[in-house]
Amino acid sequence: MLSTNEKLNIMKAALKVRNARVMIIGLGSVGNYLLDYLMSLADEKMDICVVGRNEGKIQSDINIVRVASMIRKQNKTNITVLGNVDLEDINAILFAIASFKPDIIVNSSRAYPRLKYGSISWNTIRAYGIWTPLAIKYTKNIMAAYEIAKSNAIVINTSYSDAVIPWLKTAGKAYPDFGSGNINHLLPRIKFAIADEAAIKDYWNIDVTLAVSHFHDVVISKEGHAEDVEMLINVKYQDKNMDIDINKILSKCSISMPTDSKRNQMNASSNFEIITAILDAVRNKKIIKLHCPGVFGEIGGYPVIMDGSREEVSVYVYEDYFSIERMRTKNRESIYLDGIESIENGILTYTDELLKKVKDAFGTDLVKTVHFDEIDEVAEYIIKEIIEKYR
Repeated sequence: MLSTNEKLNIMKAALKVRNARVMIIGLGSVGNYLLDYLMSLADEKMDICVVGRNEGKIQSDINIVRVASMIRKQNKTNITVLGNVDLEDINAILFAIASFKPDIIVNSSRAYPRLKYGSISWNTIRAYGIWTPLAIKYTKNIMAAYEIAKSNAIVINTSYSDAVIPWLKTAGKAYPDFGSGNINHLLPRIKFAIADEAAIKDYWNIDVTLAVSHFHDVVISKEGHAEDVEMLINVKYQDKNMDIDINKILSKCSISMPTDSKRNQMNASSNFEIITAILDAVRNKKIIKLHCPGVFGEIGGYPVIMDGSREEVSVYVYEDYFSIERMRTKNRESIYLDGIESIENGILTYTDELLKKVKDAFGTDLVKTVHFDEIDEVAEYIIKEIIEKYR
């Protein structure tokens, strides 16, 4: 598997003579929102391919996006469909990737669709890590097909990348380059809170740099505190460091939001941000700061710089304020609270605290460790013993 930097530079050379090719795998609510956002770019130099199980539903969803974007005079991007692709079937995924030859792949599929797993887990066990086998179930199949196809596409993963991407990497498998969502969802809340506290009108010019895992996205967003964990955060406004009361700011980050699929506007926007950053770097020599979970196979979420200003495009973890080792330590501390003790050598180990919570809440015994070749078995167990009984 090539490095992310190598893939970016292959893409840069290719886009000098052809359109950018973006593949969206899974057209649920995240995929639908993302497709709509990409169409809003009115980018004549982009081709989109949508891949999924139900060709009729996909085509119907695409039709409404195309008509709506035409009304807005933005329908300038070609969309094709590769339907009836079973994500349990690596050969079917392989055919899709080999046929379209994408530059960017966005995996927005879900093993158990139309359910926010957190709606079951947060109020009962206050931990999301339990769902990792479900989050990785289709991602591992996509990456297996990707490897066989010898694809050089940049891959963006949507579901719980804090743990999914490092699990693939430590198992010696091909793994996505970026994760979307999670840490990224905290940044606007923090900016809004700082702007309110400091009476800043142009809140979009507040610069926040943060490193933390999914657990803190949830606990801060829902409860307005950091669970007594010191945050790695730097805040600037007009290029000057801001002295903020972080606890006061976090308390203002708990804002009312819907719990249904409308929440997926955030994750779709995170995918959109990564895609546009990649294209701005390789096409327009831009430098963009992102926040991504699971980037480079690291546990948790990190600030990242996408730098297209030089001859060679590069992407790297941003260490101006915190060293990579400090960020790794903080992320492991954070993800432990999400129920994950470690991810090493292709083995996910749950915390003892999570096992007890699962037993108390659901009356079932979750295994302590999940080996990579046990993912499907454990995912099916979680569906039958928890989701189907308690959703």
